[in-house]
Formats: sequence, structure tokens, C-alpha cells
Amino acid sequence: MAVLSELEPKQVFYYFEEICKIPHGSFHTKEISDYCVKFARERNLEVLQDEADNVLIRKPGTEGYEDSETVILQGHLDMVCVKTADSAHDFKKDGLKLKIQDGCVTAVDTTLGGDDGIAVAMMLAILESRDIPHPPIEALFTSDEEVGMGGAGALDMNWLTGKMLINIDSEEEGILTAGCAGGFRFDTSIPVTYEKAEGEALAIAIGGLTGGHSGCEIHKQRGNAHALMGRLLNHLRRQMPLKLTDIAGGRADNVIAMESRAGVLVDPKDKEKCIGLIRKMEELWREEFGEDEPGLSLDVAERQAERTFTGQDTDRVIAYLSAMPNGVIGFERQVAGQVETSLNAGVVQTTDEAVVISHLVRSSIESRKAELKERLLALAGLIGADGEARDEYPAWNYRKESKLREIMVKVYQDLYGEKPQIMTIHAGLECGLFVGKNPELDCISFGPELLDVHSVNERMNIGSVERSYNYLLEVLKTAR
Repeated sequence: MAVLSELEPKQVFYYFEEICKIPHGSFHTKEISDYCVKFARERNLEVLQDEADNVLIRKPGTEGYEDSETVILQGHLDMVCVKTADSAHDFKKDGLKLKIQDGCVTAVDTTLGGDDGIAVAMMLAILESRDIPHPPIEALFTSDEEVGMGGAGALDMNWLTGKMLINIDSEEEGILTAGCAGGFRFDTSIPVTYEKAEGEALAIAIGGLTGGHSGCEIHKQRGNAHALMGRLLNHLRRQMPLKLTDIAGGRADNVIAMESRAGVLVDPKDKEKCIGLIRKMEELWREEFGEDEPGLSLDVAERQAERTFTGQDTDRVIAYLSAMPNGVIGFERQVAGQVETSLNAGVVQTTDEAVVISHLVRSSIESRKAELKERLLALAGLIGADGEARDEYPAWNYRKESKLREIMVKVYQDLYGEKPQIMTIHAGLECGLFVGKNPELDCISFGPELLDVHSVNERMNIGSVERSYNYLLEVLKTAR
């Protein structure tokens, strides 16, 4: 039985629940892309699909709007796949389990994918409608936004004839986003060699952290498990000899790391001292974070180990993790409280040849973005590691004159008796890539209230969805 069938607007929540049945994590968007194509063909709407799983559906303007300027509606098909440690959910084959709680839609033990499934649902509801007045619409569904905006990067901009683009990928109601940070991903690969393990092996696990979006929530100073692990290991290493057996954790580079696991080998005579220091660090962190990280846990247990990194490689890995920049690097000088530059160590992996740390860097200023790239390269070079930047995308700068912004501000003011807040955000939006390819494109991003996106606590405000959808319909009615 449908969980959301009684919610308004019915068609929006119907399609949201339908797409939640389809696995659609990043790099696995073919099925949901095909769903959109099938949807269009069943309704005799013009549709295009490319090899990157991008889909464009065109719908003519309704009566009286046939010759109006085309409006592009845009959202992305993929979601961040994060689940609780004890969840058996398989994001490659299982649909999401939805529930309603405290006026919000959420998912059981996983991310919800409201980012950006609600955009897909709103667009499908409008495309299906027969009684909603609107200008010609180009509904653009892009792929792999959460992992480098691959769909937007691959998009043939000749698909689009419209000049006004409404991106439905913001997460605070009442805010119109008119600019965003640029960014890039950076992988540091620290070569490691192994030797036979001799000593007492311990498994250290940091967990229970809140996590969240590495752009929108980076200013909240939530604990990053990899940074904390680097601090802990450096502290232990300064008290006693130790060697690493492995280290890993994190779900995605755009998610503030919620867990980190490391294996260490110590001299048997130092075992109890090591455990005691770990317990003291847990107490210290609880004091430092206060109520901000209520689920923080630091566990240690005995384990078996057959091999360890060499002492030199152990030192290099720990040095990097404890010295790497992480979190907010600088704030905007013209906008109080707005983050300008940041980075997040999201994922750590151990292979037979290396320890790889994956960062996501964001900045609204190209020179500061370049500075962080140079700092990471310098740090990697100091310890004999390899560093590589990838998936770079430009910032989307505020446009002084915007017909679309004027329309959306006026409609909001007419509906609610007050002006919406106009702002730029410290997160990557596909608008940056679109405008980079076509500077004449006039973009605004908006959306309903989504809380704790990119985490298992993700929630979507039901009332906000209804208000945001009705607002979008009024914008389309006015844009003629």
C-alpha cells in the first residue's frame, strides 16, 4: 500500500513514491532515466535521451501560452546512498522504505533522496497535467549530479531552446538561490608496503556522528570522522610505537564523514595504555562537542592481523590525516556568515598498494579554489604521495539583471506578502556548468525544505513541498 497517497499535492507525492521504488544512486541512473523516457512516450511528449542518462522532455504551452518564452525546469535523477551501519538495504536493487514522521517524509535507515527526487516528481506532475496553465516547457533530468555533475557536464546544450532555467535543487523554502560555489574533487594516494604483523592488534572505530551535506552544513562544525581519526592516531603515535594495518570509512566525498575505522598494532606491553588513551580521547571529544554530536562513539576491540604497513608508511598516513586542511577555510568578506571556501575529507580507502583519501573542495572564488589545490598538492608531495584533482566545475556568479528572478520575486511577494531571500550558497549546483556553457542562460534555484540531506536523518517537509509546488505553478502561470 502506498505510504504517501493521502498527502498533497497528490500527483507530486505519487511520483515521488514511484521513483523511490527505483534504485537510483549515482552511477546507477539508467533505470530511472528509462522510466522518464517511457513516461514521456506514453503521453506523446517529445523526448531525448543521451548516453549519460540525461533526459529532456518537451511539452507545448497551454492555451494562451503557445507563443510564450520557453521555461526550462531542471533537476537531477541520482541520489546520495547512505545507510545505517546495521542496515541490510542494497541501493543497487532495493527501493526505499518511506515513512511519515513529525510532518516530514523520511526513509527507514537510509537517505531519502529528496535531493533531488522531489524535483523529478514535481516535473513529472506538471508534464502529466492537463489543467495547469504554463508556457512551453523543457524538463531536463540530469544524471550523476552528486558525484561530479557528470550529466550536466556531458549535456549537449543544443538540446535547450529556452533561456530561463528553474533549478529545483535548493533545500530552504523562501530562499531563491542566484549563485553557488565552484569546486573540484581531490584524491591523495599514499603508497604503502606491508610487513608481517608482530604485536597486539586493535580495531578502532569512530562512529555515530551526524554527518550531512559537505557544503550546506560545513559551517555547523560537525565532527569529521577522518579528521578525528587522524588526531587520535597522531596522539597515540606520540605516546608509543604503533603501526597501521588498514584504515577506511566514509560514504561519499560530499558527505561529512560519519565513521572511520583503523587497525593498529602495538607492543603487548603498551596495549592497556593504548586503550586507556583512546577512552580518554572519547571523553575529551564528548566535552568538546557538547550536545552537537550526541551519537558520537569511539570503540576499541582486539582483532587479528597478519600484516601491517611499514613504520615509515604508517607515519606518512598519520601525518597526512592529522595535518590535512578540513572544514571551513574562509568566509565571504561581503556576506556575513556565508562560507566562501571549504573542503571535506569524505572517503578513506586502503588497497594493497595505497591509502587513498578523497576530498571535495568548494569555493566561490577561483583563486582560493586554486590555492587549496596547491596546498593539497604540497602536502601530498611532502610525504611522498600522489595528488590528483578531478571533476572541476565553475562557480555560478550572481547575475545583476535577471528577468526570471524578477518574476519569481514578484510571484512570491504576491503569494506571501513578503519578499523571498535572495542568496548564493556554498554548494555546487548544475547551474554553474550550464551558465559556463551558455552565459546567456538566466537561472534561479529553489526548492522545499529538506533537512540533513546526504545523511540517514534526511527529512522532507510535507507542507513545504505543497507550498513550493503551488509557488512553482504560479511562476509558470506568470512567465508568459
